[in-house]
Formats: sequence, structure tokens, C-alpha cells
Amino acid sequence: MTPAKVSVLITVTGNDRPGVTSALFEALSAHQVELLNVEQVVIRDRLTLGVLVCGAPEVVAGDTLRGDVTTAIQRMGLDVTIERSDDVPVIGEPSTHTIVVLGRPITAAAFGAVARATAALGVNIDFIRGVSDYPVTGLELRVSVPPGLDDRLPAALARVGAQQGVDIAVERYSLERRAKRLIVFDVDSTLIQGEVIEMLAERAGAGEAVAAITEAAMRGELDFAESLHRRVSTLAGLSADVVDEVSAELQLTPGARTTIRTLRRLGFHCGVVSGGFRQVIEPLAHELMLDFVAANELEIVDGRLTGRVTGPMIDRAGKAKALRDFAQAAGVPMEQTVAVGDGANDIDMLTAAGLGVAFNAKPALREVADAALSHPYLDAVLFVLGVTRDEIEAADAVDGGVRRVAIPAD
Repeated sequence: MTPAKVSVLITVTGNDRPGVTSALFEALSAHQVELLNVEQVVIRDRLTLGVLVCGAPEVVAGDTLRGDVTTAIQRMGLDVTIERSDDVPVIGEPSTHTIVVLGRPITAAAFGAVARATAALGVNIDFIRGVSDYPVTGLELRVSVPPGLDDRLPAALARVGAQQGVDIAVERYSLERRAKRLIVFDVDSTLIQGEVIEMLAERAGAGEAVAAITEAAMRGELDFAESLHRRVSTLAGLSADVVDEVSAELQLTPGARTTIRTLRRLGFHCGVVSGGFRQVIEPLAHELMLDFVAANELEIVDGRLTGRVTGPMIDRAGKAKALRDFAQAAGVPMEQTVAVGDGANDIDMLTAAGLGVAFNAKPALREVADAALSHPYLDAVLFVLGVTRDEIEAADAVDGGVRRVAIPAD
């Protein structure tokens, strides 16, 4: 009968330096032990290295192995502990959910509130890592949620986020989180700053009136079709040249180029679905190398705007249909899609997507979104998707394009 093996956990801590892992395993290699698991983290050059090994009781629990390991690690200037670990699984049960916390800044009080809220529900934090230090601080937690609490955790953390001024996104920790393959953005006040219809209306002297209609529609107080017709009617008689003028003035939301560039590197199909106007949006979509565009068409006759739109209307229902059409054309299941928007007109699109992200959104949209972001940086979407700032900048560095724009203090 083969003697039962026992396991020990070796934990090394101290200032990180090259050769620590090599020294440890050189000491272990003389004792015929089996490696079960290794985990390591380095924060500000401080190393914590955990190594789980097993072997015959007289070897693993003996003084010789302990002495050899201790001597090897102390020569490197670090500390080491060795303890029996028979009653703990080699690899624990996988986490059930991911929590992403974003803030500028994340205070100790804010993160403490997150920790208290999870603990109050019996949720265990299994793992924490930093995902961003720019333009926001981002932390990703993997947690184990007891059965029956899937709905209570997001609601509890939404309250914490509102109280503490941080964004908190909760998703199931599964392959599906890493399987997203298609993303669509609303345009006005999401991909770009401002509203295209208001920029056009300014040239017709109707800027204030149109802005008031837009605001009511975004809050869900006005039917989109009615609001669109009322706003577009103010443009009647304008020269079609204003379309090109406004298109040239569009300003991307901070982080938009980084977001699109990174998602394209990851193989995403990227597009826009807008209640705005194709003639204004298409030049920008071409510049960003987007894969698809859905938007309304301004009617132009004899070089002037008629004050009407033509063709199928891209309204609330039309946006959701456009997302489904894009996904079907790309061969991507709906659960692998992402939609980002800011207004009530985006509700159907975000609820249809596998992940719906409300970006600086009105309350009506925040209530139905899977994640709500309140900072004005579109690349925060990447952190919700599990992409880290280090990964973004490492890819940019290959192309020689790492650039951080200074952000004024709040």
C-alpha cells in the first residue's frame, strides 16, 4: 500500500528580486516533492509567493526540507513560512461573480463600504487585482456569492456606488465574460461629445428649443419619433453644406480612440447605432474603421435640408433591431454582444445585448443597464470587459503610441 502523501504551503514574502523563485525550487528539487499549485503577487516591489507541494510525510514535514528552504530564501533576503495544508483543496471552487470598482479616486472609505456590503450578504472575496491607474483607478474582485443572492448583490452595490461616488459593475464570472465579440455605441454624448441635432439646429437659430426637446426625449418623457420630427423640422431650408461642417467639428469622447483601437485588436466587431444622422456620422465611422453604422437619413433636395428624415427610422426599437441585425450578419450570438449608450432611447438596445453599459446616462437607462459608468472616459468600458490598462499600453507600445493626457484635478 502506497503511503499517504501530505501537503505543505510555503509562503515567501519580502522585497522582490530576480532569482527568488529559482532559489526556492532549487532547494525543493532535492526532496522529490510534487508541485500542486503556485500563486504570486507583487505590489510596489513587495513579493508574496505561495507554493503548495506534497510528498511523503517524513520528507515534506521533516526538518531537512524546512531547513533547506529557509536557508535558500533567507540568503535572498526574504522571509518564509512553511505550514501543513492537508485539509484545504489544492484549487478552490471557482468564483461566481466579478465586481469591478472604478473611481477617481477610490477612497479607503469607498472600498471599505464595498467590502462591508459583500460581507453582509455572506459573499467571500476570493481575489483582488488592480486593472487601471488611468484615467480612473480600477479594481477587479472575484467573489463567491451564496445561492439565491445573485439579484441582491448588484442592488446592494449600486447603493454603495451612489453613496460613495464610485462606479460598480457586477457580472457572472464565466467564460461568457471573456467571450464578448461585438460592440455597438450610441453616438451623441457617448462616442462623441454633444448632440449632433443641436449642432445643426444652432445654424438654424433653433439651438435652445431643440436642446429642450432632446433633454425631454433622453429622459423618456417624449416619444422619440415625435421628438425627432419636431427637431428635424427646424432644419428646413438649411444648406446641405452644414452637414459637412458639423461632421468636421465632431469631438470624440475622451478615451474613444483607445477603446475602439483596443477592441479591434481583440477581434471585436465594432459599430455605432444612432438616432442621429448617417451623413454626419459616416466620415467619423470611416476614420475609426468601424464595421457598421445604423442611423437616420436626413432628406436633402436641391442641396437643402427639407426638415424631414427618409427611410427606416432608428428609434428605440430600431436601435435594438440594428444590434440584432449586426450580430446576425457577423455571426455573433446576442449573449456575446455589448451595447453602450446614455439615454432612454437606448433601453431596448442595452437590454437586448449580452452586456448593457450605461455611460453617463439618464436614470431610466441606468436602472436597466448591467453596468453604469459616471466618469467621462469611454475607455472605462474596457475595464468592465476585463481589459487592464497595462494590457492596453503594452499593445500601444508595440506601435509606439503610448500617450497619457494630463487630467486636471477635480
